[in-house]
Amino acid sequence: MQENTSSNQALLVIDMQIGQCSLEPLPFGREALLSNINQLIDHFHQHRRPVFFVRHAGPPGSPYAAGEAVWNVVPELNRDAERDIFIDKSRASCFDGTPLAELLHQQQIDQAVIVGLKTQYCVDTACRSALALGIKPILIADAHSCINTPQLSAADIIAHHNACLNGPIARVMNTAEFCQSER
Repeated sequence: MQENTSSNQALLVIDMQIGQCSLEPLPFGREALLSNINQLIDHFHQHRRPVFFVRHAGPPGSPYAAGEAVWNVVPELNRDAERDIFIDKSRASCFDGTPLAELLHQQQIDQAVIVGLKTQYCVDTACRSALALGIKPILIADAHSCINTPQLSAADIIAHHNACLNGPIARVMNTAEFCQSER
């Protein structure tokens, strides 16, 4: 098993908000998704590495406007209000128009561990954007999700993205593999 060089990693928890994770239609494998993300959050907290919660914020007056109920991160996640960093974005990329890239560079982070919602939108974009910024993405295969579409099931979307991003764009690992690689 390849060892992580983990002293320069940050966890990006993308769009795990009430509106996307707790309202119908629920994301595929919701309970496992929450459990895996919490394992990763706990792992990063234990190793004193940064955790960034990225929230989609719509324009004022929209359901996803900052401060609206559905904009909040789901309460099931193990947040540390004193340590974790919250970033609001208004586009698919968590880097575009946000201070995230600058904060990662200031902390000499060169690997972003990426989890959250939705696989084919903001998660995919985070992997591609991180790579373009010189930050190596690690996509956690069992810690991102989406909903079924008319064309593809959520399981197929997730499997497709895990396969096509692995190698040229990101390193793809599952939660247990990632956490065990540092023990």
